[in-house]
Amino acid sequence: MPQVVLVHPEIPPNTGNIARTCAATQTPLHLVKPLGFELSDRYLKRAGLDYWPYVDLHVHDSWSAFETTARQQSGALIGFSTAGVTSYTAMTYQADDWLLFGKETAGLTAEMLQACDATVRIPMAESGVRSLNLSASVAIGLFEALRQICP
Repeated sequence: MPQVVLVHPEIPPNTGNIARTCAATQTPLHLVKPLGFELSDRYLKRAGLDYWPYVDLHVHDSWSAFETTARQQSGALIGFSTAGVTSYTAMTYQADDWLLFGKETAGLTAEMLQACDATVRIPMAESGVRSLNLSASVAIGLFEALRQICP
């Protein structure tokens, strides 16, 4: 099963919605600190509804702590970014991949993108739109990976 990684998420309802998606698909969710909210935030809890017991949640104290953990396991680090090299649909996903998404206001840093084994983008027809909502992007990327892995 691929794993979803949110690096420095800032908006509690986005993370709550992503947690619900992860619960529904039995996908592990990793949060990399610093977070823009407390895990006890009522908006985070509300967006995740009563599904939090079904979320396989992992919290990492820093980017380097996450990277060390990920590299000790198998799987490619796949960074989702508007600067991604390949369309997310052209990527061949594996069951042990790590799907990385950056914070809402800035995405993944250049250092984080360089650490990725691949970078992908979600194409958008309107050039004036900078990015999609984080929870929508995670759902798009995760369901494409699952479509390929679990046909």
